[in-house]
Amino acid sequence: MTDTATIHDTMTRAVDAALDALVAAGTLPAEISRANVAVEPPRDPSHGDLATNAAMVLAKPAKTNPRALAEALVAELSNHPAVAEASIAGPGFINLRLAGDAWIGELGAIAGLGDAYGRSAMGAGQTVNVEYVSANPTGPMHMGHCRGAVVGDALAGLLEFAGFAVIKEYYVNDAGAQVQTLARSVHLRYREALGETVEIPEGFYPGDYLIPIGKALAAEFGDTYKDAPESEWLTLFRTRAVAAMMDMIRDDLATLGIHHDLFSSEAELQAAGKPEAAEALLREKGLVYDGLLEAPKGKTPEDWEPVELPLFRSTQFGDDQDRPIKKSDGSWTYFGADLAYHYQKAQGADALIDIWGADHAGTVKRIKAAVAALTEGDAGGAKPFDVKLVQMVQLLRDGEPAKMSKRSGNFVTIADMVEEVGKDVVRFTMLTRKPEAQMDFDFAKVVEASKDNPVFYVQYAHARICSTLAKGAEAGFAPSTDHLGLLGEEEMDLIKVAAQFPRQVEAAARAREPHRIAFFLNDLAAAFHSYWNIGNDRIDKRFVVADNADMSGARLHLAAQVGQVIRNGLGILGVEAAEQL
Repeated sequence: MTDTATIHDTMTRAVDAALDALVAAGTLPAEISRANVAVEPPRDPSHGDLATNAAMVLAKPAKTNPRALAEALVAELSNHPAVAEASIAGPGFINLRLAGDAWIGELGAIAGLGDAYGRSAMGAGQTVNVEYVSANPTGPMHMGHCRGAVVGDALAGLLEFAGFAVIKEYYVNDAGAQVQTLARSVHLRYREALGETVEIPEGFYPGDYLIPIGKALAAEFGDTYKDAPESEWLTLFRTRAVAAMMDMIRDDLATLGIHHDLFSSEAELQAAGKPEAAEALLREKGLVYDGLLEAPKGKTPEDWEPVELPLFRSTQFGDDQDRPIKKSDGSWTYFGADLAYHYQKAQGADALIDIWGADHAGTVKRIKAAVAALTEGDAGGAKPFDVKLVQMVQLLRDGEPAKMSKRSGNFVTIADMVEEVGKDVVRFTMLTRKPEAQMDFDFAKVVEASKDNPVFYVQYAHARICSTLAKGAEAGFAPSTDHLGLLGEEEMDLIKVAAQFPRQVEAAARAREPHRIAFFLNDLAAAFHSYWNIGNDRIDKRFVVADNADMSGARLHLAAQVGQVIRNGLGILGVEAAEQL
């Protein structure tokens, strides 16, 4: 039976067992927490394969010297069969070099776990609500939404892989002035469908995507609402228009492989009295009061008058002024409705994550403060709430700004992008930089067959592996575990990179940073291509060696497991692994 314990599992248990031995010997008190003990690769690979900070973090509570504790730990760890060498660095860090058999064992773990290799129980089934995209339902999804959509979906996939229960949510902003404008724009298209010549006023939505909705309403209602007062058709047209837009948005997101679990309506939230409930709770806590709104910054408009409004005490949390949760006409501000929405989300999740555009950076502090105040009192205190900000993407074509879409009227749609370069290229490219960094998306470069194109580089590594396995089969060789002891230093180096995957998953999930998986895949692809290139110069280093069946079987097994890790990583990101290019 294949042992499916990973290197990370094995050595974490080894360190834990060594600490147990020191407790039994009276060197360590039994009650000391080991929560901050880590076993991970050192920053400098020349120091060893793994390192642990156990002596550094436990020495103070144990009232002992870190170096002395490290010496005791090294004595225990040196007896472990997977450890070739244990040494002390600096004031008490412990570096470990592992035996070759330990790395061979990792291939067994990858083969045994297959699609589950790298999965973690770190999340312990905690429910995390990830809200992303949440574009106003006024038109097709466009490039302004794409990066946040991909980051949010990849984060959801990452957290699920790391053992969390994930709710993927979309907040439908269907209660504001923008959907009233949408309804009026659709009414114009309805009149147009009835034969009237119309002009789209400035401020309305001009895109051709509203024409089919106007035609459908004309077919259903005839000229009933053609000359009717707005009060008779506005609600109906708004409801139909939003429904049609959400159908379009779901279809657009589906082209990227994105499917949300839950769509929450702002209009329904307000109809259910959720903002009033949130306001009442914040008043109880003394965080909402009736006060005068400060005058606008800079030159005060002549028609400005002070008005008393319910204000959230955001200055208590570092904001430069307290913020209104209602407008002077009694309707809710965006902030007022938003905090109520987050209060609702918190009822069904242990933690909340929002993916926002970078232009919303100024509201992060106040909404975090409001959510903390609203969720205080739950078991364990306020519920964790994180906001990830995503920078816009500049679209280029051969270095020049990309042309706009005819369907939308003034922007490039996600559907246009996916149709031209493919879902997988769009998704992976959006994760090749940290989301807070600016990004260029050049339609020509993202499909370029070059090592400078991360999408191609990683996909090419997997396609090469598939080709290698096929060529091995043609030569009569199959992946085999019978002679893995023949693998040498260069092969071990490749295994060591692949073996980082479980640790990378946990680190990326803990940091809420799915781009780390894309970075890791690029490193693994580089290691694979580097090994491949050795075979270009030396026939004996190729994966398939015609006169050596034993070595060929071992290397083909290695290639198959590297391919498995690449597939698992791409799967987290929602990208399919290419079998040929």
